[in-house]
Amino acid sequence: MLCWVPSHVGIVGNEQADKAAKSAVAPMDMTIPVVDLKKHVKMLLYSKWQEQWDLEANNKLHAVKPFVRHWPSLTSRKADTLLTRLRIGHTRFTHLHLLFDEEPPMCSRCNCRMSVRHILSECTNFNA
Repeated sequence: MLCWVPSHVGIVGNEQADKAAKSAVAPMDMTIPVVDLKKHVKMLLYSKWQEQWDLEANNKLHAVKPFVRHWPSLTSRKADTLLTRLRIGHTRFTHLHLLFDEEPPMCSRCNCRMSVRHILSECTNFNA
């Protein structure tokens, strides 16, 4: 025959241990502010996006914008479009040949393919 005997009853240290164990299981009234939660989720999403973006090393925009973060826009849509095209190197002058299946424009001084980067920073012909 078995009889249950509470072994912790009357022993102060054991009763304190039981009480501490029960309090750890009890649900805690701990709320996380929505602002903090949104900030954390946003940070996680940007982190994942940055991981994906780092794999896009051959992307033209990646050379101009290596980090995913807010890209400030201009007040005029037209000016914003022009600036974005310059950033990625897509202009009518440098890419119109693709529409007409022609040879790309070449720099007469350097004898290399014409690009926005070449015009703005590399070519000695346009330095002045």
